[in-house]
Amino acid sequence: GLDILRLEHIYAGLKPNFTLFDEYDQMTVIKEILQELQGAYADKEHLKDECMFWQNKISSYKNDLIGYDEIDTDLNDVNQLGAIIYKRYEETLRAINAVDFDDLIYLPVRMFLEHEAVLEKWRQRVRYLLVDEYQDTNASQYQLIKLLVEKRQRFTVVGDDDQSIYSWRGARPQNISLLREDFPDLKVIMLEQNYRSCGRILKCANRLIAQNEHDFVKQLHSQLEFGSKINVIEIPDATLEGKTIVTELLAHHYINKSKYSDYAILYRGNYQSREIQKALQESNIPFRVIGGTSFFS
Repeated sequence: GLDILRLEHIYAGLKPNFTLFDEYDQMTVIKEILQELQGAYADKEHLKDECMFWQNKISSYKNDLIGYDEIDTDLNDVNQLGAIIYKRYEETLRAINAVDFDDLIYLPVRMFLEHEAVLEKWRQRVRYLLVDEYQDTNASQYQLIKLLVEKRQRFTVVGDDDQSIYSWRGARPQNISLLREDFPDLKVIMLEQNYRSCGRILKCANRLIAQNEHDFVKQLHSQLEFGSKINVIEIPDATLEGKTIVTELLAHHYINKSKYSDYAILYRGNYQSREIQKALQESNIPFRVIGGTSFFS
């Protein structure tokens, strides 16, 4: 998207050498707009939360390819205020020749829809296209892919609707199903063999996945051994979770006379590691955080 805008900036209404705004820059602009609109009534205590709300709202408008003049203001008060804030935000960005990260998809799509010759030029350049993590694409990303590959249809997407975890930020796992409608000659290749996990893990995964609604039904399998039983422990809070993990680890360590380097603790988000690190340190267990910084560092 950035490459397209740099080469075709005139058609996107930009000047050369435009600036790319990060999250902090966006928040600064939105904060100024809110303070201007609210004046003496500005709620300073909740201003940061308000800025984050409108930042996410503008982002979702762009991800859904909605301009500020296309918002249904009759729907509710949020949309009415959203149209005003979004318009002022866009006017500020254009006045200082800047774009935000959502614009890197939003502006090329709008430009391609309005300028057939520019679209045709990029269709010639992008002869083959590969899209990974396709289940996490949003509406504007889907439209960009569709526009670029519509004529040649030489493209491959890799994705799994059961692994979609970003719907909260605009991802649409149903984009995988849309492909069948827009590209009826699409060839579907199911990748069902798992090379990483044992049979028991996959059996549990299949049972969980079966609860989902999906168009592409798959049955994961492995040629590895079936594997030992899975122990599920329910723990009421994070502090106790850290201590329980370390207690289990110590018991296993002493019974099996194993080394601490034989163990790994996996967690979903970095915020979960703090209590685990505290519990490990309290028990004098040496540890190393992979792919991040230790809480104590």
